[in-house]
Amino acid sequence: MKKIRLGILLAIAAAFTACEDVVDLDIQKGTSYPVLDAWITTEPGVQKIRFTKSLPYTDQTPAPVIGDAVITLLDETANKSYLFTFKDGYYNYDPGDNETVGVIGHAYRLRVEYNTEVFEAVDTIKRITPIDSISYEYQTKEENFVSEDGYVAKFHAKDIEGGVDYYWMRSYINDLQHKVGDAFSVDGYFDQSVKDGASFILPIQEAVTDFDKPFQKGEKVIVKLRSLTYQSHFFLTQVEEQLYSGGLFAKVLENVKCNAINVTPGGGKSRILGFFGTSAVSSKERIIE
Repeated sequence: MKKIRLGILLAIAAAFTACEDVVDLDIQKGTSYPVLDAWITTEPGVQKIRFTKSLPYTDQTPAPVIGDAVITLLDETANKSYLFTFKDGYYNYDPGDNETVGVIGHAYRLRVEYNTEVFEAVDTIKRITPIDSISYEYQTKEENFVSEDGYVAKFHAKDIEGGVDYYWMRSYINDLQHKVGDAFSVDGYFDQSVKDGASFILPIQEAVTDFDKPFQKGEKVIVKLRSLTYQSHFFLTQVEEQLYSGGLFAKVLENVKCNAINVTPGGGKSRILGFFGTSAVSSKERIIE
C-alpha cells in the first residue's frame, strides 16, 4: 500500500514539474471599456491624465487612446475648476512655471464627459512626510542576496504622528522614465500600522533597489514618496496583487473596481475602469559615488 501511495505522489509531482507547452487559446474578446488613469499631485508643472480603451488580456498591442472626452478637475475646497485639454495622447493642464494644482488637505472631484454620459470620482490630498536621506552600501553576490555585485540603496523617512497614514514609494534610476520599484505602506509598515510615528521598516526602505540588478557607481537613485487615502491605497495594492499573482493557487484575474461612478442625469448604462487619485509628494535623489 505504501508503494502505491508513493507512486501516486510521484506521478502528481511529475505532472506539476513537467515542461510547459505554449498553447494558443481562442478566447472571446469581451467588452471594451474606457480606462481612466488620473493622478493629481502637489508637484509643480503639467498635470497629465490618460484615457484609453481596454483590450483583451491576450492582446499585446498598445491601448487605443480616447481623445474626444471632456475632463475637468474641480477643487471643491477652493471652489476652482481646471479644464484639461487633449494633446499627444494625454489630457493636460499646465498651471504655469513652479505653480501647482494639488494642495494638501483639499478635496478634488474629477468629471469625465464621454459618449453622452458623465462619470465622477473624488479623492483628497493627504499629508506627506519628508524623505530625510538616501544611503547605499556596496554588496557582493557572496555577501548578500543580490544577483550581481552592486550598491543596495535605501531611503530614510519617519511616519507622521497622529493618525493613520498611507504611503506609496516609487524609485527610479537616472530619470523618471526608468522605474525600479514600488512599495506600499501603512504608517511605515506593510499592510497595517504597528506603531504610529515610527521610522519606515527596512524591507520598505530597501524596496528602492532591484536586488536582481543593484545600482552601479555613477547612477542616480531617485525616490518619490506619495501620500494616499485609504481607498487609493486599497486600489493600488489590489492592482499589485493582480499583476504579480501567479502559481497554482493564484487568484483569478479580475478588474479592480474603479472609484468613478456614472452620474449621468436620468441614469447612465456605461461604466469605466481605472482610478482617480491624488497625492502629496516628497522627493529625494542621490548619485552613487
